[in-house]
Amino acid sequence: MRVSLATSCVAALPLLSIPLLLGAAEPSYYRDVRPILNRSCTSCHQPAVKSSGLDLTTYAGFQAGGARGPAFVAGSPEESLAVKFITGAIKPSMPLSGASLPGADIDAIRGWIKSGAKDDSPLEITSLEPTVYHQPPVITALRFSPDGKFLAVGGNREILLHNADGSGLAKRLQGDAERILSIAFSADGKLMAAGGGTPAQFGEIEWWNPVEGKLLRTVKVSSDTVFGASLSPDGAKVAVGCVDNTVREFETATGKELYKIGGHENWPLGIVFGIDSKRLVSVGRDRAAKLIDANAGQFLENVNQTRGELTAVARHPNKDEIVIGGEDRVPYVYLMDRPRNMKVGEEATLVRMLEPQDGVIFALDWSPDGKRIAVAGAGPSVNLYDAETGALTASCKGHSAGIYSIAFSPDSAHLATGGFDGQVRLYRTADCTLEKAFIPVPLVPSQSTGTGGVN
Repeated sequence: MRVSLATSCVAALPLLSIPLLLGAAEPSYYRDVRPILNRSCTSCHQPAVKSSGLDLTTYAGFQAGGARGPAFVAGSPEESLAVKFITGAIKPSMPLSGASLPGADIDAIRGWIKSGAKDDSPLEITSLEPTVYHQPPVITALRFSPDGKFLAVGGNREILLHNADGSGLAKRLQGDAERILSIAFSADGKLMAAGGGTPAQFGEIEWWNPVEGKLLRTVKVSSDTVFGASLSPDGAKVAVGCVDNTVREFETATGKELYKIGGHENWPLGIVFGIDSKRLVSVGRDRAAKLIDANAGQFLENVNQTRGELTAVARHPNKDEIVIGGEDRVPYVYLMDRPRNMKVGEEATLVRMLEPQDGVIFALDWSPDGKRIAVAGAGPSVNLYDAETGALTASCKGHSAGIYSIAFSPDSAHLATGGFDGQVRLYRTADCTLEKAFIPVPLVPSQSTGTGGVN
């Protein structure tokens, strides 16, 4: 069982008392300094890269310093290498690429060092015991294995591998991330990538060998959860969206960060690679679907005309055609490539619009045979559309609240769904017949009723 003392204690206090608990009048590493380092420094100074031998993802790494010596001298900001680098007193000035730190950020680091450079990170106690569930968790990620044998479902600090027909739980794969928001398999099924994190603490990418149930490597990313983890078709890269408005690419073999890509003006929430792994499209809260050169880490252009905030994207299995959706409730099908003879103001990449949904769109998927598009969100149904004509073919009913994740089976004959009510539902795609509904986590008996179930 995993317990966070900091989270449980703070959550129990009235909101107005939290600043007193954190010591708002005194400079704080966790509140003031750590977010600056995660935002501006950890892309180069992290365990997977560790430029100049310096890891800035933890207080211990910051304190230890790197090849040039300790990063700071408690009580003496002007003698601290960290201050000298970020002020340009010694070269090269930091951050190495991009704009210099704002004066307020420099003052925050200097003030914290001057006050004694104390570590006030919350105490996190974990063990290898599986998570104990008293009620079903909200389901935010699920995906079938390519061989059709398993369904991976995101839980609390773990991924649960179920038999694909819902007949039983096969494996529990435990990690650090409190929530898993996205899951992707390599084409051969030998690699599984997952993205998520613990809100307001860290984002995490996990690489698994799902066959052996073995965690291959993890990378901590930024100071909050990461979104839309996408594995390139060649399996060589993983891309995620971050709360600093960047899309970041990582090398699968090493976990090394390859690129930190700007261009979005708000959080990127969904990402998909093109079929040749050389490009990707990211969508986000800034309403844009952005085409990115995945080999060079460069923003190329917007694919769409901006409307509402975008939350989801899926790609045709055999060509560079995508479907996007979000706040304005309409799924749009676009080409990734813009025709050369495009006229000014013309939305030449738009293939078709599907009908408006009953609520905001949270999840999209394109069937492996290319024939169907599934759309889900705040509405009560998952709607299936003919990908060529845009006609509604079936509506999968049964959910009582928001639907956050959907996935077609490899043979396109089944659809898995999950969301707020904590149940996985399996439907037959031909007519949306419900085949199975189950809670994906083992529940302990309720103390109030003495029976298993939702408290």
